[in-house]
Amino acid sequence: MRSLLTVLGVASGMFLFTAVETLQRSLARATEATAADTTLVVYRENRFCPSTSRLPEHYAEEIRRINGVREVIPVQVVVNNCGASLDVVTFRGVPADKLTRFAPEIEIIEGSEQEWLKRDDGALLGEVFAQRRRLSPGDRFDAAGVTVTVSGILRSPNAQDNNVAYVKLPFLQQASRAGLGVVTQFNVRVRSADDLGRVSEAIDDQFRSGQEPTDTRPEKAFFAETASELVELIGFTRWLGVGAVIAVAALVANALLLVVRGRVKENAVLRTLGYPGKAIATLVVGEGGMLGLAGGAVGVGLATAFLRWQSFTMGNEGQTLAIRPDLTVVGVGIAAGLLLGIFASLWPAFQAIRQPIVHSLRH
Repeated sequence: MRSLLTVLGVASGMFLFTAVETLQRSLARATEATAADTTLVVYRENRFCPSTSRLPEHYAEEIRRINGVREVIPVQVVVNNCGASLDVVTFRGVPADKLTRFAPEIEIIEGSEQEWLKRDDGALLGEVFAQRRRLSPGDRFDAAGVTVTVSGILRSPNAQDNNVAYVKLPFLQQASRAGLGVVTQFNVRVRSADDLGRVSEAIDDQFRSGQEPTDTRPEKAFFAETASELVELIGFTRWLGVGAVIAVAALVANALLLVVRGRVKENAVLRTLGYPGKAIATLVVGEGGMLGLAGGAVGVGLATAFLRWQSFTMGNEGQTLAIRPDLTVVGVGIAAGLLLGIFASLWPAFQAIRQPIVHSLRH
């Protein structure tokens, strides 16, 4: 019973640790630049929410003429909540004939793109968004004053695509009352990652003296800047992870100290029969490792299943962060449980072998 309760206690701590580690990993994937990143986001300078970024759609032609630019897509963004929230609905309006250029990696897993093209109010939902809202092709829903019909469900390796609803640009411009010819941002794909800095400076220089000056950043840097509230919030959760680790170590150490005190006679008999102190210590450390491993596996498994089932998404200023564990998080969680169990058992193991044999037998 004591071992079972210890395993459950470790599982509780590792559940919290896995949730925190998933947040940290999800944020890292969304903000850390890689050599494969070739996308820039052009926003209105000094904006604080998608609704305040209003850029003329004709900017796209001028941006397209800049050397190093491969593709420019005007995007209208509408969100139901600009602040940090766990339930953000984000609409992205893109030209119907440029969706595959805007997100060539997407795969439609339910419905079809043809159905989306047929309807002015059609929407292609990311699979995480559809799962969270329990929507399927043919359903209608409204948010942020926009009513759409689900034409399909899409899947993408890009977490942002899995958490938004794609609609046609003219429809969203009118539904959001932004007006035709006005967009929120431009997504610019450059020829290589080496062109990101030069092209972003060229775009901002092009419109610096214009009526609507721009602020251009790489996509992941743009996310880190606009979702600063999320970054601070998730940074604080690391302390929760530290607390969970300390609690797990203390719990395992306490349980093993009780085990050692309850087995004084047994350990003394083993040593009398010839077992060296290292063997006794190994038994205690092995038990601690098994308790940590079992509790870690249970806690990580429950946390992974829960986060995938709930499909939590955090958003801020139209940027969304999918909180979904991956194999790295699972591996780190189980390894952490094992290592914490071994580390926490070192002192109880020392206690088990430090008493003289005669004293232990008399006890």
